Amino acid sequence: MRQVTSNALFGGAHPIIFTSTPSILLLPSSLRHGPSALQDSPPPPAAAAKAGGQALEDVSDAVDAVNALKYDAASQFDTAKDKTAFRQYETACDRVRLFYAEQHAKQTVAYNLAARNRFHASSRARPELTVWQAMEKLDTLVDESDPDTSLSQIEHLLQSAEAIRRDGKPRWMQATGLVHDLGKLMLFFDALGTQGQWDVVGDTFPVGCAFDPRIVLAASTFAANPDTRDPVYSSPLGIYAPGCGLDNVMLSWGHDEYLYHVLRDQSTLPDEALAMIRYHSFYPWHREGAYRELMAPKDWEMLKAVQAFNPYDLYSKSDDVPSVDELKPYYMELIDEFFPQKVLKW
Repeated sequence: MRQVTSNALFGGAHPIIFTSTPSILLLPSSLRHGPSALQDSPPPPAAAAKAGGQALEDVSDAVDAVNALKYDAASQFDTAKDKTAFRQYETACDRVRLFYAEQHAKQTVAYNLAARNRFHASSRARPELTVWQAMEKLDTLVDESDPDTSLSQIEHLLQSAEAIRRDGKPRWMQATGLVHDLGKLMLFFDALGTQGQWDVVGDTFPVGCAFDPRIVLAASTFAANPDTRDPVYSSPLGIYAPGCGLDNVMLSWGHDEYLYHVLRDQSTLPDEALAMIRYHSFYPWHREGAYRELMAPKDWEMLKAVQAFNPYDLYSKSDDVPSVDELKPYYMELIDEFFPQKVLKW
């Protein structure tokens, strides 16, 4: 087995070892023990994950509500909306605080390496679905209606895509709006070892370096994370080098990161679309201006793309209900254009 440490790339003191299959990561010995070790995070039964579907959506909606009230993004479709029509900040805040307390305690380097290893493992049988089948499967995740809307999951995806389409954005961006939430399917796939909520939804951030104070609720939630007591992971750059580029940064694992890994080699979507999928929950970066020291020149263009996409994700839930039957032919054509393999491995 060929072993290459990451020091040259990241500039860190803990080597992360790549096997001859670059996507498979091995933990350095210093990470194989302690509270964040792999053996402490066994995959949960599928039934438990599916049963948490409604709770997951409630948390996801509360996170969106907080972000919607905090940020005032500009786009044509949402200029006439009363953004305060979403649930008020304090209503969502208690649930969000509890969620982030758990997420920020458990999103460690060890967990993130383990999650990526499980995703890329050659022994994992990857479910095969078309994009539309994936949308239909996502509809079964939640039985009750969304607290902010009575829309089904498919209707919400169409709603985002239609808002983008009405604003005259390119077809690839419409396709991105259509699929952007499909990463939540990870709850269905036992081999991914999804824990429930904290490793599926919520704002994302890098692991392996100091947690930036601009991460939501950072001041009160990261003390329980063992990486804060690691001399490398708690340093400003951690395992990374200045200007290493976000492609080389390990973001907290969740449905955005999962979908990015699914689609990056199974679609013809441009880099801007993949950035929209991967980074639209990376609020400390695209809203608060954090982690600029890690960016490569390419990332500045990706930042513009993510900022252009974000309003369509955050504010489109109160739009009129789209007709699935009427819109399906148009979006099936769009799917064929950007997902030529038809059946994707999830």
